[in-house]
Amino acid sequence: MLFLFGCASYNDRVLPYLKQIGDGNYMQAAKELDKNSLLSKPRNRLLFLMEKGKVSHLAGDYQNSNLYFNEADQLLENGLGGVVDATIGTLVNPMTQVYKGEDFEKFMIHYYKALNYLYLHQTEDAIVEARRISLQTQEQGDKFNDKDSRYSKDAFSLMLQGLLYESANDVNNAFIAYRNAADVYLASPDSVYYGVKIPKTLKEDLLRTAYQNGFTSEVGKYEKAFNVKYHYKKAPEGGELIFFWENGIVPAKQQKEFFFSLIKDSNGDMVFSDGNVVVPFYNYDSKKVRSASVQSLRVTYPVYVAKPSYFKTAQLSDTLASVTFEKAEDINVLAVKTLDQRFVKEMGKTLSRLAVKKSAEYILSESGKNAGKNGKDDALLTGLGYGMQLYSLLSEKSDTRNWQSLPDEINYARIPLKKGDNTISLRLQGANGQEEVKTIHVQGTGGLKFYNYSTLR
Repeated sequence: MLFLFGCASYNDRVLPYLKQIGDGNYMQAAKELDKNSLLSKPRNRLLFLMEKGKVSHLAGDYQNSNLYFNEADQLLENGLGGVVDATIGTLVNPMTQVYKGEDFEKFMIHYYKALNYLYLHQTEDAIVEARRISLQTQEQGDKFNDKDSRYSKDAFSLMLQGLLYESANDVNNAFIAYRNAADVYLASPDSVYYGVKIPKTLKEDLLRTAYQNGFTSEVGKYEKAFNVKYHYKKAPEGGELIFFWENGIVPAKQQKEFFFSLIKDSNGDMVFSDGNVVVPFYNYDSKKVRSASVQSLRVTYPVYVAKPSYFKTAQLSDTLASVTFEKAEDINVLAVKTLDQRFVKEMGKTLSRLAVKKSAEYILSESGKNAGKNGKDDALLTGLGYGMQLYSLLSEKSDTRNWQSLPDEINYARIPLKKGDNTISLRLQGANGQEEVKTIHVQGTGGLKFYNYSTLR
């Protein structure tokens, strides 16, 4: 039992893989994945596929990357878990259940698949991914009420959708996607959505495609919303490069302990409280739960622990322009806030489960008292009660799994190209003044080109 329910987090179990991927040793990182016993378990299949898809993408093996991502996609479409899986989670802990993925992880699958298809010159397949972003957004939105402020749309994915449509010269759908992304920001306080302020580039893309479609009323509407005046500019002769800079590494989940007591609130309802947080007791049943047995409950819950990024700023330049990056997705903020949003609901379920188990232990222990010969305690019943307590203590563990090779944030820049060969320089700068320069060559052909670069440190 000590082996089965040890306190090592998921991040601890995959450190050799993360070290290799952070150092850029992608082939060795893939080998570390293949030999990881935890990731080989069926319940972690989705995690394995997402990590294999990502490391294959980083290695430039776009064909195999999409094979892994497509299988992950299929798992999500077919549905993960079930009654048996839920029962296992109840009897043991959430870490023993099938991993179903965070909502933002599902959007990131579309991001990498779309890039893979573009790099393989399979534009039509990339457009299919663009359309599937809409389906994913609708599915996510159906989980919440329209007025709910929780993460029901992914502004970055909608922005990406617009870029993909624009690259296929579908200006009408590009406008719709840009508009949908902008509306997500505008509906948020100060136009900031999960740590990201509405990018200036998105504003320009929306106004330009509205103008190209002849939607003069829409141009006027968003000029007013953005407090800008749009002036049409002729597209660069060689087209433009959309450069995604994926910086840092997503925060890891670690286990945190809480201690709650079962009490009555001011309305006379049974609730859990740790002195600061009050959590409802879902489906309270006095026949199953003895409040005397639930004086204190130890419960674990995952929290994200961020790691500072090695690089802090970057600049992109070529012979035509020098541009700075704008933040497009802050996965650090997104991960923390979406986990916080479901805290009360998930903690309530966990505490309710533990309260029932605690009562069963209490009843079993109490039934053993004076139940033996000559009024002595029944050693078997009492021992079983203590055994259940020990099992509950050792087995209680939070789910610390997540897609570990995602970046902390995604920044992007749109830079003009000249016809023919273009030399693009990416200048990265760290907090202590350390610099690194990456140079790439891009052929300007008159349309949109895409490139992504990862600094997973």
